[in-house]
Amino acid sequence: MKKNRSIIIITIVLVIAAVALLMQDNYSTLKKYETDFSVSDTATISKIFIADKSVNSVSLNRRGNQWFINDTKLANQKIVNTLLSTLKKIKVKSPVSLASHNSVIRRMSSIGKKVEIYQEVYRIDIFGIRLFKHEKLTKVFFVGDVTQDNLGTYMLMDGAERPFIVYLPGFRGFISTRFSPISDDWLSHVVFNKKLADIKSLRLSFTGKDSLGFELKVRDAMGNYEITRLLDGSKVKSYDTLKVLNMLTSFADLRYESRLNNILLPQTMDSIIHSPTLFEITLVGTDDDTTFVKTFQKNRLPEAIANQYEKLVPVDHDRFYGLINHDEDFVLMQFYVFDKVLYPLDYYLK
Repeated sequence: MKKNRSIIIITIVLVIAAVALLMQDNYSTLKKYETDFSVSDTATISKIFIADKSVNSVSLNRRGNQWFINDTKLANQKIVNTLLSTLKKIKVKSPVSLASHNSVIRRMSSIGKKVEIYQEVYRIDIFGIRLFKHEKLTKVFFVGDVTQDNLGTYMLMDGAERPFIVYLPGFRGFISTRFSPISDDWLSHVVFNKKLADIKSLRLSFTGKDSLGFELKVRDAMGNYEITRLLDGSKVKSYDTLKVLNMLTSFADLRYESRLNNILLPQTMDSIIHSPTLFEITLVGTDDDTTFVKTFQKNRLPEAIANQYEKLVPVDHDRFYGLINHDEDFVLMQFYVFDKVLYPLDYYLK
């Protein structure tokens, strides 16, 4: 009888210990999930979807080494890389205090942004054997606004009850702005990105000044070109090869400053687009891909929207307007960036 009692007591103790251990394990798993905002291997991320509580949403899709916006327009690789770095390095600072929990949840339900992370994973991944790769939704969380000291950001895992304050080690600031649901914020600013070996022809014309314009065709890979005057169609017999090479290599990376589609009033944009052009550039690649840019002088804007500088200086000598991407995007460009490809024909003549 005494022996049976000992066995019963030992059994009860073991059961209680097992239940306690199981509850502790479940609690640890839940706690880990609620704070699991980072992605250790961002190279496996194939898509990032971001949406706010209104109508804005954007899908960033990886295609090889490049990222695209909604699978159509090229994304700004630098900004995407910043987001990937943020996802990899973010850490949890602390849970939201009980006193501010309800207010944080209310704010997040009204202004929070939903983030979905998709990664390429394998259905079989064991002992170094990986088979059946597919895309899977691996993480969903919500990004709220910033803490009072502007050094943290409120975030909440989907399905969790408690939000947390996250931060980026070594960075003094908040990261909520890096999760933008607006497509324009992710657009690439690249206008031209053709390497020398990928250029087939170039045409540069200046409105009302045909004597300055020319058309250049690549004859071979040895640096021989055919240059034609736009004024009369005659061929240039002698030119400075080094200057031509310097100009053509500059087309490898030319970018605009800002996109104005949603900034200027439609009537203001329309009046500028229908004004005389400043100059036009047509670049054709070896794959027959054509990039056409039409530019306009940046005059003073209407009094109601002009800033103090524009009120004093009627013509901006530092910037000009451009129409790019098949006339879809109206942008602001800098002469400092584009001057290297805007030399007139006389500059290249010996």
